[in-house]
Amino acid sequence: MKFGKRLKRQIEESLPEWRDKFLSYKDLKKLVRLISTTDASPQAEGEFVSLLDAEVDKFNAFFMEQEEEFVIRQRELQERIRRAAESLRPSEAGYAAEMGRIRKDIVNFHGEMVLLVNYSSINYTGLAKILKKYDKRTGGLLRLPFIETVLKQPFFTTELISRLVKECEIMMEAVFPAAEEQVERREREALAMAEQSIFRNAVAALITMQELRKGSSTYGHFSLPPLILPDPDLLQSLQIPSPIPIQ
Repeated sequence: MKFGKRLKRQIEESLPEWRDKFLSYKDLKKLVRLISTTDASPQAEGEFVSLLDAEVDKFNAFFMEQEEEFVIRQRELQERIRRAAESLRPSEAGYAAEMGRIRKDIVNFHGEMVLLVNYSSINYTGLAKILKKYDKRTGGLLRLPFIETVLKQPFFTTELISRLVKECEIMMEAVFPAAEEQVERREREALAMAEQSIFRNAVAALITMQELRKGSSTYGHFSLPPLILPDPDLLQSLQIPSPIPIQ
């Protein structure tokens, strides 16, 4: 499958409010087609780079906004778990209701963070591919210096969000104990079914990114942000089958 179709699929499977935040790959591809080897003037290159810079600014603004929001939401979830543990007993009806809400929110939160890491990866991939097309079309050497600057951009720096994902998985293990006697199997199955929308989108994003990394010559010596694969034990505890081979 060509990258443009993969990107379109990823956008369609993402959250609705995220869909205009991805790379405008189709528009950039049209611009490259308009530039021939005979009119690859400094002005044409300047216009192309300006559009790329605007895209990178869009990625950075969105990524940092989401990252800041996730830090806040992580703290809020930790506080909700603490309050539930201190103020309610497991035998109380209110405890089960609150823990059910917390479980749902944690699963959705984890899925959104995984989507954000892969948002970084697929937009980087799109930039690398469109620059490769530009250099091939014009005979230029724009890709290498531009990508070197991209590697230093906030949207490509995923260490914080990766750490938040791991911390969230620890929370998930705490609120989804494997042998919780108070929660019946049927209730856990119903809860998992209600919570899978965002998580399934995250899994779809992971599959797309794995496919992109297979047999591609696009990356060269450039690195991608780490691909976060859901822990198989975590998926089992949530009763979500893993469609991804964990390597």
